[in-house]
Amino acid sequence: MENIIKDIDIISPDEAQACDFKTTEEENTGKSKKLYIESYGCQMNFSDSEIVASIMKENGFDTTSDFEQADVIFLNTCSIREKAEQTVRKRLNQFNTIKKNKPEMTIGVLGCMAERLKDKLLEEEKIVDVVVGPDAYRDLPNLVASAEEGNKGVNTFLSREETYADISPVRLNSNGVTAFISIMRGCDNMCSFCVVPFTRGRERSRDPHSIVREARELFEKGYREVTLLGQNVDSYKWSPEENNKARLNKKEEEVTKVVNFANLLEMVALVDPKLRIRFSTSHPKDITDEVLYTMKKYDNICKYIHLPVQSGNSRVLDLMNRTYDREWYLNRVRAIREILGEECGISSDMIAGFCTETEEEHQDTLTLMDIVKYDFSYMFYYSERPGTLAAKKYADDIPLEVKKRRLAEIIEKQNALSLERNKLDIGKVQEILIEGTSKRSEAQLKGRNSANKVVIITRENQLKKGDYVKVKITDCSAATLFGEIIS
Repeated sequence: MENIIKDIDIISPDEAQACDFKTTEEENTGKSKKLYIESYGCQMNFSDSEIVASIMKENGFDTTSDFEQADVIFLNTCSIREKAEQTVRKRLNQFNTIKKNKPEMTIGVLGCMAERLKDKLLEEEKIVDVVVGPDAYRDLPNLVASAEEGNKGVNTFLSREETYADISPVRLNSNGVTAFISIMRGCDNMCSFCVVPFTRGRERSRDPHSIVREARELFEKGYREVTLLGQNVDSYKWSPEENNKARLNKKEEEVTKVVNFANLLEMVALVDPKLRIRFSTSHPKDITDEVLYTMKKYDNICKYIHLPVQSGNSRVLDLMNRTYDREWYLNRVRAIREILGEECGISSDMIAGFCTETEEEHQDTLTLMDIVKYDFSYMFYYSERPGTLAAKKYADDIPLEVKKRRLAEIIEKQNALSLERNKLDIGKVQEILIEGTSKRSEAQLKGRNSANKVVIITRENQLKKGDYVKVKITDCSAATLFGEIIS
């Protein structure tokens, strides 16, 4: 199995547990101090780092790509899996030498790991000066100033209103073509395996007019694609009187107007037909036909949906508290295919080896994959997280070697499905948005089609980032499409 995985060039089960990270880039606008941020985990964290950079920029900091040159180092952390937290702790250990040589440097831990551990993190990691949760970033300048005077600080207050709607993010690691727009914060879904409701608080939606304004400003700056971000975008719900979903649901009859996710999608799509719209993440219990018909109505809303299933077995889904069963999920997939067509891209998240999962229930996940035929998936084995419902109620009773074997089977299955789906594109003409140069060759450009698949083409002199181009797909691998320009 391991040799098969290696041969088909996809990640191993261990590597599948790893955590993506990004760092700040060099910026010199004459500010007096330098800020270095490493961001781990999900796109929401990367988006949050752009907010943090903006807040700190207003308080005298340029960003740097070299942590040794930094006055302040922030690690924006993820708690979704144990591996992610271990990665951050190892990184803090590596910063110890830097801190010894530069004791005036401030080191802060931000995000979900900070929110989960709070002041306990200061006790466990002596190198850390500042611990700040996702809703307290406005307090960072004060905490950093206090740390410079020798005082350690913690702010892990979870807000029911904060959306940072008034802050214009500093775009980090940007290709100048695609950008993320945070539309909501927090999560009201209490999935038993997940720490997010505890680390990011209750759902609250951002003012839609500020979202449209940000999208328009990005388009005017040359960006041609935005991704609307939220822990569960389908439950976006805003009124002028209330942005907290739980409170809004209780007094909906009292408000003057309600904007739901389908309404918001349409508002952003109308910014300009040349601005592509994507969104992530959708929850199977909440995605509506209204959203699907809105996607169908506008060509610039990309035909791609990330719809995490986690497991293909109804009993396991119930233990996970996903609030839908296998049939409900397949019903939503059928609706996507009927309304948006077979070419609509669908991706998923999978967890192998959840508490008490049997071999037959694992097989249910594999058979569901065969029915849906995902274009790609994010695949992990179960990692128990302290404080979650699963950690409190269920024994983590699947041996690690069994989890890894099941994960390897899911990965092998997905790779075969990805190749099968990509082969269907061969011979078709698709419009792609050029994002930059291919990693493998300066002679090639890469772009994405509407279904979020990477397409590689031969570079032509007149083409540049941000251009739309019609391409005929000529070949594929499990991960990539290859095409030739036809216009």
